[in-house]
Amino acid sequence: MTNSRLAACCAETALEAFFDYETRFNAITRRARERFLARDWAGSFDDAAERLRFYNDVLDGLTNRIRKLMGARLSEHSIWTGIKAVYSSLIARSPAWEIAETFFNSLTRRVFATAGVDQAIEFVDTDFDAPPPNALINIAKTYRGQNLPELLCSALTDAFDETCWGDLRETAKLASARIEAVHEAKNSQPELEIVSSVFYRGRGAYLVGRVLCEGQLPLPIALCLRHENERGISLDALLHGDVDLAILFSFTRSYFRVAVECPYRLVRYLQQLMPRKRLIDLYNAIGFHRHGKTEFYRDFIAHLRRSSDRFVVAEGARGMVMSVFTLPSYDVVFKLIKDQFDLPKDSTPEDVRRRYRLVFEHDRAGRLVEAHEFEHLRIPADRFDSELLAELLRDADSIVKMEGSDVVIAHAYVERRLRPLNLFFRENETDAIAAAGRDYGQSIKDLAASNIFPGDLLTKNFGVTRHGRVVFYDYDELCFLTDCNFRKLPEARTPEEEVAAEPWFSVRENDIFPEEFLQFLAFPKPALAALLEHHREIFRADFWRSIQHQIRAGEIPEVFPYGAERRLANN
Repeated sequence: MTNSRLAACCAETALEAFFDYETRFNAITRRARERFLARDWAGSFDDAAERLRFYNDVLDGLTNRIRKLMGARLSEHSIWTGIKAVYSSLIARSPAWEIAETFFNSLTRRVFATAGVDQAIEFVDTDFDAPPPNALINIAKTYRGQNLPELLCSALTDAFDETCWGDLRETAKLASARIEAVHEAKNSQPELEIVSSVFYRGRGAYLVGRVLCEGQLPLPIALCLRHENERGISLDALLHGDVDLAILFSFTRSYFRVAVECPYRLVRYLQQLMPRKRLIDLYNAIGFHRHGKTEFYRDFIAHLRRSSDRFVVAEGARGMVMSVFTLPSYDVVFKLIKDQFDLPKDSTPEDVRRRYRLVFEHDRAGRLVEAHEFEHLRIPADRFDSELLAELLRDADSIVKMEGSDVVIAHAYVERRLRPLNLFFRENETDAIAAAGRDYGQSIKDLAASNIFPGDLLTKNFGVTRHGRVVFYDYDELCFLTDCNFRKLPEARTPEEEVAAEPWFSVRENDIFPEEFLQFLAFPKPALAALLEHHREIFRADFWRSIQHQIRAGEIPEVFPYGAERRLANN
């Protein structure tokens, strides 16, 4: 077979594999509606996990086929430039061309496990500046010519037949009143613009769009739906404003399942509603996390070109398991697993990777920071602070190497940079400190509801988002809540036992004594007072055991992506 014919065959094989991935992805995504209507929450969570896993399965099969096709010519660079060119022409009319480009990049990274990137054989930059003509579909539908409650009812019954609803008319009136209170829509002729596809996640479904009134800025909204009983679907809450929607689409939450033909157009529409959201966050949010990585890398490289500051050690307590660094002008941190962990840590690098994988596949409940895994990063050495570079070469020697004038990092996790909670407490006023203390307790409860125990509850392992939410980002001791044995501290029987430096009772590896948590929390007084006022029960073993009982009984506690103040009155 000639090189050109081989390139064409390989490109066609890659496209077939992408179509296989796309078909399976869409099939699982569309099942979300059935799960929601049937209240099959266990099936819904299973679908979410399955959709995350099969990408690698498809790539494994494709890589094997390409190896067989190319044989001894597998590493011939000139053939791969031809494969990329043919593949690019084949996806030119695909409405999901950018996802197809990332899929091809995943293939080349498997075949060529080299540092850096190669524009000739990878889509480092996209080959296309805009969607193909056949992808110019309407992402959203506009409702007009009625009053606001009727517009809301029209949008809601377009999503789900009127027979599916419980008290639709009453809650639509409540939602309308909320909108009018914040948007002055009462005395105008409002229009309602709603994304045509429903967003599903966990036990919720969401209609996302905006209210348009002449002479006013558009109001981003999300209509939050629940289906908790036989009475039918209910409109549980109304979110309004870009901050509300940004929290709904947060990088601390699991991915939505939303049927979309052209991801490019949906993501750009969502960005109009949430202008501060980056493309990486929005592609991640709708389930295309691999392309989210692509968008991150493109943005990161572009930022390196236009900036001059140096990577430095990230603020906060030094990690015992990870070396963490950041570029001050760019809001992410890079985490590298150390070769040797500081005492008393006794886990292994593989343990850490397994826990990061758990976080990736599990419901993050709005309290676990998403981490993207990167391999073979190449960064100019002169962009590193000299002390940081010396630390990385010393503590992570197995994965950090010098190649000429570049630093090559074999493996890294990249996360959003947050303000460590211990530093937040030092830097803020009483009200903000108290609010963070209260939300710290809520974050512990939200994680517990999703069957996660952080392991290490110290403030240095938690961070504060720009919206003031407290989230967890240190995963080396994280575990399933149901794997823990929560115990009440035995009462001392003698004065000697009372003052003993070491436990006088037997303690197993998974034993946890919630009464001891307070001893380790270096909380300022306002934060501690707020924590004890609202969440004192987290220091009792029976609280934790009750949640374990619910989870083991198959009950899935609800973690709402909004506060009680956003729920509608009759709920």
